[in-house]
Amino acid sequence: MTVQVFGHKSPDTDSTGSPLIWAWYLSEVKGIPAQAKLLGTPNTEALFMLDRWKLAQPEIISDVAAGTPVVIVDTNNPAELPAGINAADIRGIIDHHKLVGGLETKGPIDITIRPLACTATILHDLMGEDAAKMPQGIRGAMLSCILSDTLEFRSPTTTAHDRAVAEALAADLGVDIPTLAAEMFAAKSDVSAFSDAELLRMDSKEYEVAGKQLRISVLETTAPQVVLDRKDSLMKSMVDVAVEDGADQVLLFVIDILREEATLLVPNDLVKALAENSFGVTVTGDTVVLPGVMSRKKQIIPSLKL
Repeated sequence: MTVQVFGHKSPDTDSTGSPLIWAWYLSEVKGIPAQAKLLGTPNTEALFMLDRWKLAQPEIISDVAAGTPVVIVDTNNPAELPAGINAADIRGIIDHHKLVGGLETKGPIDITIRPLACTATILHDLMGEDAAKMPQGIRGAMLSCILSDTLEFRSPTTTAHDRAVAEALAADLGVDIPTLAAEMFAAKSDVSAFSDAELLRMDSKEYEVAGKQLRISVLETTAPQVVLDRKDSLMKSMVDVAVEDGADQVLLFVIDILREEATLLVPNDLVKALAENSFGVTVTGDTVVLPGVMSRKKQIIPSLKL
């Protein structure tokens, strides 16, 4: 059977590009038939990546059939995966997030979780010398994934190795990193076509903090005011999104890529308490600025407490 390779729901650039990269590697280098899949519509930056490198968008699936061989990339969290994931034949997990637990496999599997900024960097390392065989489109996807996850090396998750791999790929492709990154971030910042609910779900992850089920959403942008101008309607939509998704609260962090700070929307006393207890700030209105906060994985999730 063909191996399905996919990342998490609400696919960003890394969860769109990494399945394509690893499916290419399995099929073309290892001789294992594989196909990239998506668990939702890619965000605007991911769509830009597909167009920029002339890659076909993978099929979007809502679930996976029992016994289907799969490789999971860019997550190990069951909440971000199809409902039937534990009935699938999970062959491997490649990730750069903290271990959550809850996945069940039919036997021993290959698991690689490394403290790097981007899954695509790990894929490059796992390929070894075979990475030299990557065609231009796959190389371009890998570079785009790294630039996205590191916010062009601004994110505190960035390692020297992520940067070295990205710079080597850019040199091979003849690409100027600042130019490509600027084009990617411009695509990511164009959210005019999305509803409030779509924005709240676009790049979000589910976590529990002190017994509260939270949907933690981030919007990384070079034009934060465009999002903040919609804060009143976004905060109203949080109520419906939370009910529909079975969450107690939706948190929205608007990440200003250029100023290297986050603005958290504060719709109620729960979020106010969360912000003050987690980040040591005093909240006086319906937003609070968090200087230097750029990473949900490294700075937001580990800090959250009530």
